[in-house]
Amino acid sequence: MAPRPYWKGYLKLSLVTCAVSLTPATSDREKIRFHTINRETGNRVRSRYVDAETGKPVPDEDEVRGYETEEGKYVTFEDEELEAVGLDSTRTIDIDEFVPADSIDWVWFDKPYYLMPDDEVAQEAFAVIREAMAATNTVGISRLVLSRRERAVLLQPRDKGIVLWTLRYGDEVRDAKDIFGNLENKKVESRLVSLIETLIQDLTKTWDPEMVQDPVQERLKEIIESKQKKRKKPAQRKKTKEDEPEPPDNVISIMDALKRSITEEKKRSR
Repeated sequence: MAPRPYWKGYLKLSLVTCAVSLTPATSDREKIRFHTINRETGNRVRSRYVDAETGKPVPDEDEVRGYETEEGKYVTFEDEELEAVGLDSTRTIDIDEFVPADSIDWVWFDKPYYLMPDDEVAQEAFAVIREAMAATNTVGISRLVLSRRERAVLLQPRDKGIVLWTLRYGDEVRDAKDIFGNLENKKVESRLVSLIETLIQDLTKTWDPEMVQDPVQERLKEIIESKQKKRKKPAQRKKTKEDEPEPPDNVISIMDALKRSITEEKKRSR
């Protein structure tokens, strides 16, 4: 069953407009979530906002957002004031500029969504915009309000649809030069690089989503199932010597370690 659209509105490029829908490309629905339970009664514990000074619960109508200007002093905002700061239209993705597809680094990408036409009438205009971006190897830059927050977004053609990425803001991304700038430009032996290339080739496989399965989630599901059936939880496998990483041996050279690695990988592949 296809998930319901998260957002509906319009995609606009100059005078070309079409109805579109937005669906998250990722989901955490299958993740196991825990609630806080009262051990004594077995009932769920619910959190409540309380006044930090009086300790008394605060009614919903008295809760307001505030920005701390100095210790203990706040500038408060009503919901209407925050909404007024956003875009005039929260239902239109207006593409007003394009950039080369390979000019924006991965670190700016935040969360992906699938964008698609919302009805038959919109399909032609949507396809024209998508195919034009693909032909020119460009991506569109726009802005959109999601969850009451204005976001910069990138539109990237993919297959029959468009992937919309929310982008991180400039103050959220650290410059790589600040981190890597002090690293020494170490020269390496070409034969060592050649051995690493051989090892990479031996370890290269076709991408499979199974490579990123979450073992903790699977283990939790087993424990939950066993508790539901009132069984003992599955015994944890004891670590063996094979599981323990070998302590580093400074006597062995990088060359010897690489040669051993390549030999071991060839044995496994057989």
